[in-house]
Amino acid sequence: MSFISLIFKNPFRNKSRAILAIIGIGIGIATIVALGAITAGLTSTMDETLHAGGSDFSISGKTDNSGTTTNPLGTSTFSENWTSTINNVSGVKNAAGVYIGMVSVPDSRFFTLIGIDSKDTDFADLKLTKGTMFKNDADEIILGKISADKLNKTVNDNLEINGEEYKITGIFETGDPNQDEGAYSSLKSVQDLMDDAGNISMIYVKVDSGVDVDSVTKTIEDDYGDNITTVTSISDIETIANALDMVNSASFAISLLAIIIGGIGIINTMIMSVYERTREIGVLKAVGWKGRRILGMILGESIVLTVTSGVIGSIIGVVGLEILVALGVLGSMTPMYTPYIFLQAFAVAIVVGLVGGLYPAWRASRLPPTEALRYE
Repeated sequence: MSFISLIFKNPFRNKSRAILAIIGIGIGIATIVALGAITAGLTSTMDETLHAGGSDFSISGKTDNSGTTTNPLGTSTFSENWTSTINNVSGVKNAAGVYIGMVSVPDSRFFTLIGIDSKDTDFADLKLTKGTMFKNDADEIILGKISADKLNKTVNDNLEINGEEYKITGIFETGDPNQDEGAYSSLKSVQDLMDDAGNISMIYVKVDSGVDVDSVTKTIEDDYGDNITTVTSISDIETIANALDMVNSASFAISLLAIIIGGIGIINTMIMSVYERTREIGVLKAVGWKGRRILGMILGESIVLTVTSGVIGSIIGVVGLEILVALGVLGSMTPMYTPYIFLQAFAVAIVVGLVGGLYPAWRASRLPPTEALRYE
């Protein structure tokens, strides 16, 4: 049997012990993948919200620390009069106020309803696939394609939102799952529904061609920074940045915990494996195997176990997260699986394999052949 074949087969000679080790590390890997996908999804969702329709930047109210805001961005609403003020800033081509509300509809308590003037829907980058746009002076909405499928609704149906009846005038598609799982209505209608007349959640801003975005945002911050905040990325929103930092910290802590606990588990597994194969290792040394070859074999076996844990843990993480999405536990948030998440998971798995396998491998490589052959 070749050296490589030994590395791949030896870890599974005691199947029960190998399975327990794989499950232990796999749970940590699954958690890393799930948290990473949630963080990436949250980042993508917020970034697309802030730059809807190709807007150059957004303007929000100050961070609301009261914990009572209904704004998903965690900021307070502010007067819609700021829209005309921003439109008059030098370098601004167009500004549109929107109201983002979390409402309840049949079968979902967390449904995103966005209010915007119908003449400003270019900011939302909507493509109507059925029906017509809502009217500003009527209780009408357009539904995203995904939400229409989930709610089994189509044009001319009615939808109850927070106890009020709205007529569905159109179905839209944006290509962004987060928007396609929500609905749009007129700004005034959403303000009234949220009992927040005259206020908005944010302003989308486009600047004139050739104008430096940073200079425009600086002008706005200098003149009106006491009341509103310019947002060019999600890191500019304290609440969201804090939430992402929290999830990233949790992911790092779990990675560290996985390395420590997984490393201890692998040390135990590989030490037992070395004990049981002491005579076998003695034979290999007697036929000419060098200590570094024994070291490489045991380390290789350790890494095979942890990489297998990485594969299984990644699958469990993705499947578990998709089940939560299907059950609606994550609301409208869609997890995003990036190569970085899986690279991070497999990097942790390999580090666990190296850390956990190092001592047993060193110990096996130091065994004297004669003593190993006498081992009972």
